[in-house]
Amino acid sequence: MLKAAGAATGAVGIGIGTGVAASPATAASTSFAHPGMLHTRADLERMAAKVKAGAPRYTEGFAKLTANRHSQSTWRPNPLATPTRGGGGPQNYGALYNDIHAAYQNALRWKITGDTAHADAARDICNAWSGTLKGIAGGSEVVLLAGIYGYQFANAGELIRGYPGFDLARFQDMLVKHFYPMNHWFINRETNCIGHYWANWELCSMASIMAIGILCDDRAKFNETVDYFHNGAGNGSLAKAIPYVYNDVGLAQWQESGRDQAHSMMGIGLMGTICEMAWNQGVDLYGADDSRFRKACEYVARYNLGHDVPYTTYTWTNGPHCVETKQTVIGEGGRGGARPVWDRVYNHYVNRRGMAMPNTREMMARSGPEGGGGDYGPNSGGYDELGFGTLAFTRDKATAAEAAASPSPPKSTAAKPSASGSSGSSKSSAGQPSGDVSAQGGKDGEDLAATGASDLALWTAATGVTAVAGGLLLLRRRGQAHRDAE
Repeated sequence: MLKAAGAATGAVGIGIGTGVAASPATAASTSFAHPGMLHTRADLERMAAKVKAGAPRYTEGFAKLTANRHSQSTWRPNPLATPTRGGGGPQNYGALYNDIHAAYQNALRWKITGDTAHADAARDICNAWSGTLKGIAGGSEVVLLAGIYGYQFANAGELIRGYPGFDLARFQDMLVKHFYPMNHWFINRETNCIGHYWANWELCSMASIMAIGILCDDRAKFNETVDYFHNGAGNGSLAKAIPYVYNDVGLAQWQESGRDQAHSMMGIGLMGTICEMAWNQGVDLYGADDSRFRKACEYVARYNLGHDVPYTTYTWTNGPHCVETKQTVIGEGGRGGARPVWDRVYNHYVNRRGMAMPNTREMMARSGPEGGGGDYGPNSGGYDELGFGTLAFTRDKATAAEAAASPSPPKSTAAKPSASGSSGSSKSSAGQPSGDVSAQGGKDGEDLAATGASDLALWTAATGVTAVAGGLLLLRRRGQAHRDAE
């Protein structure tokens, strides 16, 4: 994951378009569609047909996939009993993210080519981990491990769902016992400084909850993320992740913009992941609050193309003592870097829905065909996205006849009015922003998402959270020190 070089914990063209709205794949009230996370059956069939036909952007994207060492069917898994991220233990979580990306890439190659050697490789990786993993551990960054790798692993498992020899039940059990409890705990944590953590911390937790919900046909988990997206108290909610909207220029300020650009782009990728998974299950989060997310994508893209953008001083209560902290200027760290986050949002808003994204289009052109894990550096930051968006999300422009209105979210997860920001004026009021002013932008390939002295308590019985052989044990006794550390 992108990593900050700071001492404190923390987790960024102009044009307004209109157009018809294509409807998501299924109605929100029906059972889950499978596959139905980042890719539907129709998506996979489109990729296979386009690659076979030699369609330019698809073949360029497929070439990125086949060139990646993780996509080779000879990959052998390296499962661990307790992957650890952060804290004082061995930082061995690289084995986890490398294997996850190998499972996903091999599964995707199988779906496109039909070569079962790749399906076998993906199955064996997933089975090896579900048969070995006994818990996850670390300092505050274990939240990131549970979030990022939870949603990514679930996506890999979804692609090989029903494949001979894949132990889906055991794989589901692994994610529910060892990943979901930390995801759920984090977005429901008790603290007087709910806005302390950066948006990407909550967004990865939300993505994991939603993906695990789909994998397990658990509507309550899926709805948990949808509800938090609309109504959450922390920075993963839409109004907090995008606190200021500039409707006069069609842009919206991302929560981590004053921090650095690598994190801002990471946030675009995570929110895009959540919106795409929800869309594929019949829920339109992309269009929430007048497509607020589209304006944020354009904002981040425009600044990273070298243009000026409006910026409103970002204020939040920071650290265990809730100190009021300000970011008065936009952060330049990581500006113009390459991240595989643009194809998905562009193809949704432009080709599915007929809206304009001129800055995102230029960012895509500059970045070239999107790769995946292993193509963006050797450290965890290069594995924050599953990637391959050029291959996976390129689509033909929808015609008016093909488009239809998006369904409303289910009643239990409908959006509620929020005082944390609106798009009714050029600048919306800020929510309870979060972050840590002492966190600095890191270098490409580093884990810019977080870390430092303001860690969540280590996973020990004394501080309230433990990694145990049977899974995560969330002890009732957290203590004031633990709450303050958030």
